[in-house]
Amino acid sequence: MQSMKPKSFWQRPEGVTGLIFLAAIAAGVVYLITAINWGAILANTLYLAGTLAVLGAIVYMILDPKVRNLVWYMYKSVMRTITGWFVQIDPVGILKSYVESLQENLRKMNKQISQLRGQMHKLQEIIHNNKKQIESNLQLASKARETNKQNVMILKSRQAGRLKDSNLKLEDLYRKMEILYRVLTKMYENSQILMEDIQDQVAVKEQERKAIHASYGAMRSAMSVISGDPDKRAMFDMAMESIAEDVANKVGEMERFMEMSSNFMESIDLQNGIFEEEGLKMLEKWEQEGVSLILGKEKETLLLAANNPNDVLDLNAPIKQPVREPGHRNQYDSLFD
Repeated sequence: MQSMKPKSFWQRPEGVTGLIFLAAIAAGVVYLITAINWGAILANTLYLAGTLAVLGAIVYMILDPKVRNLVWYMYKSVMRTITGWFVQIDPVGILKSYVESLQENLRKMNKQISQLRGQMHKLQEIIHNNKKQIESNLQLASKARETNKQNVMILKSRQAGRLKDSNLKLEDLYRKMEILYRVLTKMYENSQILMEDIQDQVAVKEQERKAIHASYGAMRSAMSVISGDPDKRAMFDMAMESIAEDVANKVGEMERFMEMSSNFMESIDLQNGIFEEEGLKMLEKWEQEGVSLILGKEKETLLLAANNPNDVLDLNAPIKQPVREPGHRNQYDSLFD
């Protein structure tokens, strides 16, 4: 959140509306300039005085910072109102929709975790059976050598070698699946906390926003702009928009990782012991990317744990359900300090 910068007016949905209206106003001004009979205006003293008065008012608005800020504030307010007729720009409404998205994504993620755990159990069984066959083939090869059965010894030795090569690939695949499992479970845990934090913010800030908007109406906010004081209503909305922007990025990361993990799991054929290299490359690319928005610094810890042979993953352990500790501070409270 510290690295996030508030969007400018032009980067927001109402900025697009503002550009369209500005283009329309500019076109209208050009049309008036070309359509007006300037000779008649210059010849008529009354028309000339009116034209100069309008030009003077425009110059005054441009030069006077208070008037310029007021006009700019009014223009943004009008564009925001018009945009709100067609697009959801209320940050509280946007956060509510993200809560629904998170709930749906958490259900899908829980299902993915269960499917992945099932695949990992099967893979463990395949690796274990291969090891038993390797040991059996080596014993048969040893007996064949003792009895001078050269053909049997070569056959069993080659079978053991092929199984060893297969297990090396399968064990590497298991390590990648373990990374996936650890990340999915931690992402699931953190996303649940994120959803609860958003729900808390929506419950509290929705009423607070209504009170602020009622206390700081359009006129009072405009007067604050003129006097150079901060517009508390705009500052509150800016904080809410920052939350919505942060949540949007986290939900986007969550969905991208779920899609990647789904593609990875679909590329694995445990029955035949094969998998597509593209799925592994996608996971390796994610490993090399920067800090995760949802995991934060925990991403590096998870990767180290997955590659540590002494840190054995317990596949039979239930998925950890996050419990917010007493005195838990909502991750977005600092925006309103």
